Parts: sequence; C-alpha cells; structure tokens
Amino acid sequence: MDAQTYKQAMRHCAGAVALVTVGREAGRRTGLTVTAVCSLSDDPPSLIVCVNRNASAHPRIREEGCFVVNFLGEEHAPLALTFAGRKGVNGDARFALGDWAVRATGTPVLADAIVAFDCDLREEFETKTHSVFVGEVRAVHLRDAHLGDGHVPAEARPLVYVRGGFHGLCAIA
Repeated sequence: MDAQTYKQAMRHCAGAVALVTVGREAGRRTGLTVTAVCSLSDDPPSLIVCVNRNASAHPRIREEGCFVVNFLGEEHAPLALTFAGRKGVNGDARFALGDWAVRATGTPVLADAIVAFDCDLREEFETKTHSVFVGEVRAVHLRDAHLGDGHVPAEARPLVYVRGGFHGLCAIA
C-alpha cells in the first residue's frame, strides 16, 4: 500500500475536530488541531491522542506532563484552522482567538468547547511519525449544550473533518 492511496482513503473517514492545548505559562502555551483522539477506558477515565513528533506541541506535552483535549463546535472552524497552522500563527499567539480558562491541570481550556478533557500524561508510545499519548482525565468541562426540550442548539453541533474540509452535523432521525 502506498502512502498516497492510504491518505486518499482516510479522507473519507470523518473525525471529530479537537484542539490539544498545552502550557501553563503565558508565552509558553501551544497547541494543535487533531482528529486522532479516542476514549481508552473509564477505569481510570482515560483517552489517547496521536501527535506528530514534528508538531511544536509534542515536546511540550512531554515537558508539562499534562494536556487538554478541547472538542470543537461548528462555530470554532476559525480556531481549528489557526491551530492547524493555516493562518500563519504559531505558539502562544494562537490563544489570541477564543475565550480561554485555566482549570485542573493549569493548561488552557477553551471555555465554550463542546467538551474538554483535562488530562495528566500517563504513558507515551512512539510509532512511525507519531506518538500516542495516554491521558488520564482529571476533569471534564462540559458546555451546557441541551435545551429543555432535549434538542441541541446549532452552536453546540460538533465540528467534523472529512474529505479535506470542516463540516457540521445535522440530525437525520
């Protein structure tokens, strides 16, 4: 299997878009846009995130020993592009966009993320071009996304990445 065929095939697999943020000190914060995140276990609550070893956030996650996974809504597409490096903004300057708070680990949390998982780094596995970071969840920050009638307002719809672009979701049933 050649890399180009594999990449083209993976473009058809939709993924939830998240920002991985790291850095407790202003001026030393950084982050990146990811779709390679998934739940690992509920005992203890943990998740995995795959980060390219060339990403500026990669060594910072190791140094800090903690990170936050902020899942984005449709309205966060500009943030996703910024943290993906498509706006020419790097490092701490990426945090000029968005409303940021500091919670359990001291790492930046996007205040209006659909959900944010504040994690301590527990393990790392290197494979090929990426590291798989295992984060034990210390705190969850859940945006109150539901109305009294059980419907999710448009601003709480998840941002997904598929076929090379960002998209929103709509209910079909």
